Amino acid sequence: MNKLPAIRPKDLALVVQRIGFALDRQKDSHAVYLRAGDHRRVVIPMHNRDLKPGTLYGLLRDLGISAEELADLL
Repeated sequence: MNKLPAIRPKDLALVVQRIGFALDRQKDSHAVYLRAGDHRRVVIPMHNRDLKPGTLYGLLRDLGISAEELADLL
């Protein structure tokens, strides 16, 4: 298991859009992205700090990508 990079929510949102997700809605500080092809959903907390490692691992699991694939997409 590789160490995850420190990543801001806005940077993760760009990666999410690159792999086919679209912003569905946003309420307060949580942005909900959906991918129409497989109806996969991911909720990104849009705070002004880096995502915590546990949160980022959960988001990667929801996205269906690995830490290595995330590094390639950044």
